[in-house]
Amino acid sequence: MAFNVNQFRATLVNDGARPSLFEVVMSLPPILGAAPLTNDIIFRVKATSLPGDGISQIVVPYFGREVKIAGTRTFPDWSFTIINDENFKVRRAFESWMNGINSHGGNTRTGTAASPAGYSTDAVVNQYSKSGDIVKSYKFVGAFPVDLSPIDLDWGSNDSIEEFSVTLAYQWWETDSTT
Repeated sequence: MAFNVNQFRATLVNDGARPSLFEVVMSLPPILGAAPLTNDIIFRVKATSLPGDGISQIVVPYFGREVKIAGTRTFPDWSFTIINDENFKVRRAFESWMNGINSHGGNTRTGTAASPAGYSTDAVVNQYSKSGDIVKSYKFVGAFPVDLSPIDLDWGSNDSIEEFSVTLAYQWWETDSTT
């Protein structure tokens, strides 16, 4: 097929999806016993990703050849980047959440975190169209933080705002094309 820019443009529904049109929606789990930070998280998450998908493989040697058999689904960790402010509200919440799961000094878990229902929550990332409609949503089921990145400090960073990343483990994700 010869190069035809009009045919190419015709395949991009509404000029293609934009990676900047998204939001992350997440309430904090019962472990914190505090008011949810839903609005803070919606407005502060500046970068994330839609989840990947993977199925492991079982390799069975047979007469010098490898036979590959479909295994189980895998769900890699999910990360997002948060814009920090001077009250550290969102950062403090994630620090407290992680401390409730496993305290720094005592190596213990708080009572409300005795079960996954107490320390995990569901999170959603919504992808928007340019007209403001949600065109795709992913729900991360049973999410909890496994990594809170450091915040880099630098005397030369005059015209910037602090950021940090949070990595969550989760049980699985759901969307309109999964069951």
